[in-house]
Order: sequence, then structure tokens, then C-alpha cells
Amino acid sequence: MAITSANQLELLQTAEAVAREKMIDAELVIEAMEDSLARAAKSRYGADMDIRVAIDRKTGVATFTRVRTVVEDDLLENHHAELTVAQAAPYLDAPAVGDEIIDEVPPVELGRIAAQSAKQVILQRVREAERDRQYEEFKDRAHTIINGVVKREEYGNIIVDVGAGEAILRRNEKIGRESYRNGDRIRCYVKDVRREARGPQIFLSRTAPEFMAELFKMEVPEIYDGIIEIKAVARDPGSRAKIGVISYDSGIDPVGACVGMRGSRVQAVVNELQGEKIDIIPWTEDQATFLVNALQPAEVSKVVIDEEAGKIEVVVPDEQLSLAIGRRGQNVRLASQLTALDIDILTESDESARRQAEFAARTKLFMDELDIDEMMAQLLVAEEFTALEEVAYVELDELLAIDGFDEETAEELQTRARERLEAVAAAALANAREMGAEDSLIEFDGLTPQMVEALAKDDIKTLEDFATCADWELAGGWTTVNGERVKDEGLLEPFDMSLEEAQTLVMTARVLLGWVDPTEMEADAEAEGEEDAADAEAEAEAETR
Repeated sequence: MAITSANQLELLQTAEAVAREKMIDAELVIEAMEDSLARAAKSRYGADMDIRVAIDRKTGVATFTRVRTVVEDDLLENHHAELTVAQAAPYLDAPAVGDEIIDEVPPVELGRIAAQSAKQVILQRVREAERDRQYEEFKDRAHTIINGVVKREEYGNIIVDVGAGEAILRRNEKIGRESYRNGDRIRCYVKDVRREARGPQIFLSRTAPEFMAELFKMEVPEIYDGIIEIKAVARDPGSRAKIGVISYDSGIDPVGACVGMRGSRVQAVVNELQGEKIDIIPWTEDQATFLVNALQPAEVSKVVIDEEAGKIEVVVPDEQLSLAIGRRGQNVRLASQLTALDIDILTESDESARRQAEFAARTKLFMDELDIDEMMAQLLVAEEFTALEEVAYVELDELLAIDGFDEETAEELQTRARERLEAVAAAALANAREMGAEDSLIEFDGLTPQMVEALAKDDIKTLEDFATCADWELAGGWTTVNGERVKDEGLLEPFDMSLEEAQTLVMTARVLLGWVDPTEMEADAEAEGEEDAADAEAEAEAETR
């Protein structure tokens, strides 16, 4: 098949028809045609030749040319597509490396195989262009709601026609046991759009918390306008959900605005989510208050937050326990997701029993260590003394403030506490030396004999050993494993050593050993301080805006 004047215009007409059908640029189709014709010409003239084809965008005339590039003498490899400066002299005036010599060659006739190959090249390029168009169209629609029509079901997954392509709603992204038939209209959240070899893959979801947030944005104008913001969403898809909302206009109630007149707004969302019950909760920066609201309808007596561990302890009346936990733990689980905290729920009787056990343990500690009677020990515990160090080194006036304690009693208690602490320290030091702890570690400022003993038990016996430790190995910390926070026990954590204190001790040891230059540490500290100041300034400007 030769490209004659009879079918030259047909090239342009075909390109335009394909472009309209596939909704892509006609230029891409023409470029694919040029590429396919060039490949066919190479099979005729030789694969080593650089044959190029240009189709005139107005007349459809295809021009075949052979291109040879001027290269350096020692880089000449392909004699059919390259030539040296000397070889190019007859063709060019003052040839230079990189110049091209272009000669027009006769058009080729496409045999059956060549024509089929050209067709495949064009189809492949068109498919790639179509996939690129689909990806560009849908990548900007990620994290939004999209409407589609159910096309078919495959192994429980729903294939949805979204206009310019297909999307997939996996069975684990469907709400409960909902089922669809071909032709049903469906509304979903575009969870992800990925570019893959087989084309753009669009993944939908109806269980994502963001789906509920987007639905409320559609139903509540105040959310769309930014007057009300959804700060957190937690869902048990198809059953129950909780959302935390805040209003930036003191005259608008965020909960009432989301509920709507006679519940019309929230009911529209409930209907879309197959009857999922929704608790709308006012959001506040105070975690304890927000959690109390999140656990509704249960009443909360007391909240204790452990910020370092990311845990929170909630005390509820005994009769409220089942209500706070909810059916199959649903209420407390959703509240935990909403606040991003691990929640432990105790009844008032459980908490009272624990307090009594702690009171008894501390009372026994003072009785045994200070050799005092039970009543005096209970007085100390009642005044919130928890350790011998507090009794030994507290201001004497604090002991004298306890009913029944005179100056002689207070001084005697402090003397006994200090003597006991010295005896414990001496025993720990002797034990550490027996285990092989060296003076470099024992005399290091910042470590008590008990700390040195704990380190020696873990085979850390020299200052060099100590300097190789990581701060979290000493102070402990938290690691997230499979989405759950797991405690890392620190060697010196029982002595209430913080992460910052551990960092300071380790760096000081490294400086003493000459491993770290103190001037570099000061420069790093100054740089870090400047970064923190810049971040704080940027945050202040953002809040002002």
C-alpha cells in the first residue's frame, strides 16, 4: 500500500476521527502515524538507518527523510546513521559535531505485514494517549465524591462506569451487605487514582471517613463555606459514626447547623449511608472535654491523660460502664478513633480499689523504710508523699504542716530517710563494682549509684559503653507497630529519666571522650533554635491570617 495523493487527505481525516472518538488530541494520532510509517520504512531501507516521516498537517502529504548525524571520529559506530566531520565535508560547509544531513528518500509501499504492524503501533499510541487523558482527568478528582452507574460485579467487587472510564468499588469498601444491580446509580468517594501499565486505576470507597465528611460538605453550606469545619470523623460503616465539628462564627451552633431543620441535613447523610447513626459532637482543643463529649450518651466522672503514652483513662459511674463501652465496644472504639488516644475505662469502684491499693503500698513502704507506725505512714501518704527522696529532701516546713508533726519528729524522719537512701546507694554502688562497673562510669556526673547498678546489669560498665547508647534505650519511649503504640522500656526509666535528660547525658559523655566537638554542638543548637523561632513565627502569621 503506497501513500498516494488519493489517500493523503485520508490520513488527516482518519486521525481526526480517531481523536474525536477517543477524546484525545489529533496531533497525538498524527505523531503515532508518523512513527508507524517510519518503522515500516526502516524495515524497507534497513533498521540501522535513521528514517523519519513528517505528515503535512494541511495536505496530508507524508515526506520520508534519511537523517545522518555528524559525530567525533572515535565515537562513530553506525555508518548508516552517523558520519565523521571529514565524511560530512562534501555535504556541508564547515561541518561540526552535532550537525545533521537530511536527504529525502522515496515513500515506501506497505505490504500486508508492514501495514498490520503500522496499525498496531498507532493503536498502542492511541491507547497510551487515552490512558494519559483519563489519568489527568481523574487525578484531580481524588478525595472527592463522584457519581457513577453500576456496570457489573466481579467477585464481590463493583465495577462502576464513571463516564470517561471505569472505577472499582472493592467489597471491603462497601457498607455492610449492600448490593447493587447493573444500571443502579451509585455515589462514592474517590479514594485513590493510580497510573498503572494497564491504564489508570480508580479506587472508590463508601466506608472511608472522608466520604461522610464530603457528604456533610454537600448538605451543610456552612461547612462548604468554611464557617464550620469537620475536625475528626470515626465510623463503624453502616452502623454508627461520630464526627467532631467546630464553628468559627460564635453566632452559629455547629451541631445544630449539621443537624438541620428537623434533622433534614443529617438525615440526608444517614439515608445515603444505609441508615448509619451519626453522633455530632462539638470539637474543642481540650482533649478531656472533647473525650467527655465523644463518649456520650455515657456520663464521665473523671479523666486522666497520659500525654507521653498517648493514653487516656476515663472513670465512669458503675451503672454507666456498659453504656460507655457500647455494644461490642463500639462507643469507646469510635471515641478512641475520634480523639486519636487509647482509652481505658474504669468504674468508680475499680478506681477506688486501685487508689486504696496504692495507698496501702505506699504506707507499707514508709513503715518498712522509716521504721514508723502505720498511722504516721498514712499521714505521709495522705499528704501525697510518694517516695523516700521526697521525705528526705523536702523543706522542713512541709513536714511541720502535717497535723501531729513537731520539729523533732520531722527532723528525725528526714534523718532516717537520708540514712536509708545512703545505705541503699552504698549497696547499689558495691553491687555495681562487683559486676565490673568502672570508675569512668561510676564518677560520671548525672548518674546515681542505683542507675550505675541498672546499667551494669545490662552489661554497660564503662563510659564508652554508655556513650554508645541511644536516648530511647535509657529513657524508654513508644513505637507504633501495626497501628498500635507499643512501650519500649528504658534502662533508666524507673528513675524518672526523661528523653531530654538522656540526650544530654549521652552527648556529654561523647564530648568527654572526644567523640564530639562541643563547638559543633553549640552551632547545631543555635541553628535548631533559629529554625524553631522561624517555625513559631510562621505559625503566628498563619493564625493571624
